[in-house]
Amino acid sequence: MAAMAAALRGLGGRFRWRTPAVAGGVRGAAQGAVAGQRDYDLLVIGGGSGGLACAKEAAQLGRKVAVVDYVEPSPRGTRWGLGGTCVNVGCIPKKLMHQAALLGDLIRDAPHYGWEVAQPVPHDWRKMAEAVQNHVKSLNWGHRVQLHDRKVKYFNVKAGFVDEHTVRGVAKGGKEILLSADHIVIATGGRPRYPAHIEGALEYGITSDDIFWLKESPGKTLVVGASYVALECAGFLTGIGLDTTVMMRSIPLRGFDQQMSSLVTEHMASHGTRFLRGCTPSQVRRLPDGQLQVTWEDRTTGKEGTGTFDTVLWAVGRVPDTRSLNLEKAGVDTSPSTQKILVDSREATSVPHIYAIGDVVEGRPELTPTAVMAGRLLAQRLFGGSSDLMDYDKVPTTVFTPLEYGCVGLSEEEAVAHHGQERVEVYHAHYKPLEFTVPGRDASQCYVKMVCLREPPQLVLGLHFLGPNAGEVTQGFALGIKCGASYVQVMQTVGIHPTCSEEVVKLRISKRSGLDPTVTGC
Repeated sequence: MAAMAAALRGLGGRFRWRTPAVAGGVRGAAQGAVAGQRDYDLLVIGGGSGGLACAKEAAQLGRKVAVVDYVEPSPRGTRWGLGGTCVNVGCIPKKLMHQAALLGDLIRDAPHYGWEVAQPVPHDWRKMAEAVQNHVKSLNWGHRVQLHDRKVKYFNVKAGFVDEHTVRGVAKGGKEILLSADHIVIATGGRPRYPAHIEGALEYGITSDDIFWLKESPGKTLVVGASYVALECAGFLTGIGLDTTVMMRSIPLRGFDQQMSSLVTEHMASHGTRFLRGCTPSQVRRLPDGQLQVTWEDRTTGKEGTGTFDTVLWAVGRVPDTRSLNLEKAGVDTSPSTQKILVDSREATSVPHIYAIGDVVEGRPELTPTAVMAGRLLAQRLFGGSSDLMDYDKVPTTVFTPLEYGCVGLSEEEAVAHHGQERVEVYHAHYKPLEFTVPGRDASQCYVKMVCLREPPQLVLGLHFLGPNAGEVTQGFALGIKCGASYVQVMQTVGIHPTCSEEVVKLRISKRSGLDPTVTGC
């Protein structure tokens, strides 16, 4: 333990070790952390995308900064390194496994393009998982190096507030450390929710915290939930050849445009993913042969159903990771319903010098890029003389289902709710990607629509794109929409031919017209 303390001292600069037995000493030290005598200008709790961005930016502005990060193992014992959800159990491994599934489709297309590839081509989960996990570990190390290069002190300890300027960190071995700062940023993110009311859910199920770190194939899998996490995981599992079922209580992709969401699930169903709609699980139990028997209720008919699976993946939402922070000791207010932290437009909590960014905050998009930008802007306001606030309007995103869904701005439902049916015009088209033609792929769900105000110049309220490379398409148009582009301006934009992106600048058919929106290629 002395060696561990010495190592942390080298990384952490000025701090105080305490053992749990000397609680009085801890309190005395906390009370002594007055302005001008505090350890850091900025202390960031949480080493995810937003927290790291904020810490690095503050350090580049010449401030003394520390990051405290600790990953509580999942109920299945999965643990990971620095970088947060996105790097370890979210965007990065998800996109890589999505890519693995897309490659499977391309291999099946290959013979049509003259490549002599023996079919079927088997997939090796172990090899894929090892490659993905090795890349993630390299990112963990890269973040450590970047913090060191910027002279940001990193502590791998579990943090909890002592008072509004002081945090107690508990190391893995149980020793305690006190850290004080003029400004504190909470960026602890969230963790998957377990449906604890379902018998066997915790004992036998896994979540997105585990799926990317499995060394062996999950086999036949039941994914419970209809969120983007659920559909993305089900999509790549089906894509690499696994028997996959999605159990949905109600609608898919709540909060997204529902016409687009329906097309997403239609495509998945037509490509092998099974859906149990309107069903809720009631029990999971392990059978003698090791398989999991799941019992559910069909909410429409009231009948009970059962099925056996190798893996049950819960994707039923996320909860803020604030349980161990002792927010009440610092006076930080949270939402009674969600337990997320309440902030103002400056990301400030109910305590003026304590801030919160990212998924842990009430009402913020649970997206890596928004947390990163919010963190950088916060550091610039605190230490760089900036007054720029984070703008959470018109944030683009993409759901990486087998047929990707990218969107920016309002859904059709939101536009109608905000402006009224008569003031909204929707231009739309079905299209067939050129790449789909030679192998004869079905393009029934490839679709794009632009939601606009009806009165000239028809301001674009939202863009929704379903098709290959949706993220790349949406990112480009997001800039124009963010800058207030009109339908007229988009139609005056010359497309790049032949691409899927050009379908956006060719939208001529209004839903109101009732004309066939199918686009023919050239």
